[in-house]
Amino acid sequence: MAYDGQVIRRARQRLERERQDRQDQLENRRREIYARLPRVEEIDRELRGTIARLLSAAMRNGEDPGPVLRDLEQGNLALQKERAELLTKNGYPANCLEDRPACELCGDTGYMEGGMCDCLRELCRQEQIRLLSDLLELGDQNFEGFRLDVYDDVPWPGQVKTPRENMRQVLQICTGYAEKFGRYGIDNLFLSGDPGLGKTFLSACIARRVSELGFSVVYDTAVNVFAGFEAKKFARSEEEARQAEEQVRRYLVCDLMILDDLGTELTTPFVQSALYQLVNARLTAGKRTIVNSNLSPEELTHRYSAPAVSRLLGEYRCLSFYGTDLRQK
Repeated sequence: MAYDGQVIRRARQRLERERQDRQDQLENRRREIYARLPRVEEIDRELRGTIARLLSAAMRNGEDPGPVLRDLEQGNLALQKERAELLTKNGYPANCLEDRPACELCGDTGYMEGGMCDCLRELCRQEQIRLLSDLLELGDQNFEGFRLDVYDDVPWPGQVKTPRENMRQVLQICTGYAEKFGRYGIDNLFLSGDPGLGKTFLSACIARRVSELGFSVVYDTAVNVFAGFEAKKFARSEEEARQAEEQVRRYLVCDLMILDDLGTELTTPFVQSALYQLVNARLTAGKRTIVNSNLSPEELTHRYSAPAVSRLLGEYRCLSFYGTDLRQK
């Protein structure tokens, strides 16, 4: 899974802040103990001097350093024992002055030989959910809070199922898609219907759950996404080009991309090309995508190029939303 640069930066900054906080706490604890137990400070000073004497004994020429090293080692152990007894006698843990990393695997660097450590990956997961919460105002939105009773349970013009019956099936598919992400049998979703029927709410629920499972998720509106593609092509400086390249890369490589409000953007030839590039590149790479739109599948064919529409309608499972605008209720 590939977290985007913004998420990784925030996670690494948090890792460094937490490491610095632990260092500050250790230093404060050390000052407190030294002030209360001066003998502990003396022992620590002697132990630091022992290291220098060990190195000196090991580097002597023409002499066997063994006896000296053994004597120094015995003295070192005796000092450590005395310090531990002093600390525990006065209500402190014996190891309270040891500088230990929170993560023994990576030493709080966030990386191991095989790549990102689990500690940094967990921070990335948390920061991604926080970013999504800021964008989508997630609050307490989850599948358990989705109310079917607000949908009409009466026949709807032109539809076989009532709005409530339809949404029961939609909810089941969206829940399965999120809970079994990557293993559900449906890779891509096209949520279609009028405003105020729950498309964004369910997308937010999916984004939250997929993020909680540890996958990288990017949510953005069609207007912002296509603006990113445009900035990448027409950048006026190297820095602008670098930022635009990073933004577009987020859209292309994340595990789940949620493209919201398709159809609200100005549909230019460039937008047509960008939509095809986004959809086709993600399909080719085996990446999963959700598209939300107020447009019906029929309206898509009149607005976008045939290659893009072919992939949207051919490779995506279309879920129709219909009924009375919930905001009017």
